[in-house]
Amino acid sequence: MNRIQLEGQVAVVTGGARGIGFAIAKRFVESGALVCLWDRDAEALEAAQVELGSAASTATIEITDLGGLQAAHAELEAEAGPVSILVNSAGIAGSNASVEEYCPEEWQRVIGVNLTGTFYANKVFVPSMKKRNYGRIVNIASIAGKEGNPMASAYSASKAGVIGLTKSLGKELAKYDIAVNCVTPATAQTRILESLTDEFIDYMRVRIPRGRFLEVEEAAAMVAWLSSSDNSFTTASVFDLSGGRATY
Repeated sequence: MNRIQLEGQVAVVTGGARGIGFAIAKRFVESGALVCLWDRDAEALEAAQVELGSAASTATIEITDLGGLQAAHAELEAEAGPVSILVNSAGIAGSNASVEEYCPEEWQRVIGVNLTGTFYANKVFVPSMKKRNYGRIVNIASIAGKEGNPMASAYSASKAGVIGLTKSLGKELAKYDIAVNCVTPATAQTRILESLTDEFIDYMRVRIPRGRFLEVEEAAAMVAWLSSSDNSFTTASVFDLSGGRATY
């Protein structure tokens, strides 16, 4: 494993208790960063804390609670110092249904967590990064945001929104030493699959030319570089993690 230099950096990973978020947090710790995991699952956070040790801390956070995010950010900076890295990995898959049959309440729930939650987190962290003229933000989108998945309109729309948000914010902050990028993973073997049907899982797997799902460590490797000072020029960009599925 190549070691990305993150010594002295303070990072927050939302949705960091499991899956891709936890893999990223682990890679950050191995690269020398102090990492705070934000997640709504207190039990999973406790287990993650045990595995990561003293280089990590945790906070039970609802990503849709703007006031809670603001308070947690202020508390962390007071205790640990300036947060220079933000990775937004909190997300839900939602249910599988056609647009005509999709529950409006479920639509709002998926958009709220995946898109509005990402907007809130970006909004909270940007002012202090601008003040210090340094920051790295990586938003976790999805190949579904590029191509759309049938029977998953809310998820696809929310991740397309994350891509658009990333591009807008990256351009807004281009005059600062703040890089804002997103990655578009294909399906990874994580807990998010538990809410999907076997038919839908098979649909996603057969469309990946690599012939397999993404390993969470592969996502962590890409995000680690995007979060480092080596990424000094690229911003407002989308990095593919689809195993060859993406057509653009």
